[in-house]
Amino acid sequence: MNEKIKQQIVEIAESGLTNMLDTIAVQRIANDRHFYELVIFIEEHKAEYSRFILRGEE
Repeated sequence: MNEKIKQQIVEIAESGLTNMLDTIAVQRIANDRHFYELVIFIEEHKAEYSRFILRGEE
């Protein structure tokens, strides 16, 4: 996970628009904000994404 993806995750989390464990909603918001790297990252690395959300680990 690179810094750009981390920043996109933080931006969506700070918006408060969804539960960050709802990956479908996160992907929808990311797509609306043109965060295409995050959409693909969640699709291909769901376990890594979840670990980052739950534990702050990469």
